[in-house]
Amino acid sequence: MNNRPNLWAFGAFIAGLLVPVLSCAALMIAAGFALGQMGSGVSGLPSSGVTVGAGPGVALISVEGTITSGSATPFTTGVAASDDILDEIKKAKDDREAKAILLKVNSPGGGAVASDEIYHALKGAGKPIVVVMGDLAASGGYYISMAGDWIIANPNTLTGSIGVISAFPNAQRMLDKVGVEIVTIKSGPAKDTGSPFREMTDAEQARWQSLIDEVYSGFVQVVVDGRHMTEGDVRKLADGSVYTGKQALELGLVDALGYEEDAIAKAAELGGITGKPRIIKYHRQPTLFDVLNSAASSRSLLPTPKEVSDWLGWPTISFVYR
Repeated sequence: MNNRPNLWAFGAFIAGLLVPVLSCAALMIAAGFALGQMGSGVSGLPSSGVTVGAGPGVALISVEGTITSGSATPFTTGVAASDDILDEIKKAKDDREAKAILLKVNSPGGGAVASDEIYHALKGAGKPIVVVMGDLAASGGYYISMAGDWIIANPNTLTGSIGVISAFPNAQRMLDKVGVEIVTIKSGPAKDTGSPFREMTDAEQARWQSLIDEVYSGFVQVVVDGRHMTEGDVRKLADGSVYTGKQALELGLVDALGYEEDAIAKAAELGGITGKPRIIKYHRQPTLFDVLNSAASSRSLLPTPKEVSDWLGWPTISFVYR
């Protein structure tokens, strides 16, 4: 009697059990490694903060990457998630040992709403804020910098880009060439304004321009308040242009040129700290569920809703340097 078919069936059964078990084990190991890295201070994500020096502290809050709404995952890169930053600002506000805030900005900007939320949270922190700019502090990155009492840029920083942008891709001609027709059923003529499947009408473009102009006026006012400049002077500079740190100083868009150590010293001064200040970082310690969920989603072949939105160009208003 030939037992080979039974052996193959048994082997397939064992493999069917082992594959998901080994996959889960590998995921658990990766999650444990990620949690270990995040909790060790190597990645700068401890739950209670990293401190250097002695005495009263300066809270260090970093805005690194494109400013977006929501929270980042342990595997997210290149994004400054507003919910995470707002949480850090609240912790700094409530921390009696934090006498000042050092805001490190290295960002091209991003969402108008997310940028505005961060700006208002910083304004409400009730503590001196010193901003130190990195490679790029443009558009929304400059917007949030306006909450600072003192702004320091590197001579080679690119900053400014004061303005508002929306982009709407139009795929109608491409669809016509391949013979695809999109049928849209809508409740009103403006319901699909900005759709990638048809041209915008002149009236729709004018309407959307009025929205951009309104948000732009708000951006200008934030700069007027933050830099104590006249609206006319700000508007002369607010055509979307970027400036080097040196140019920004000459134009009155920043207060000084310098480096992080200069910003720390200024924050200590404004916070009334004598001697070397303690540097405090606040970050939420991710749970195992966060890591597993992030790992699973990062391996998905399907696009996220945000990615689909970005690809289709659904209407958004951004403070971003492009």
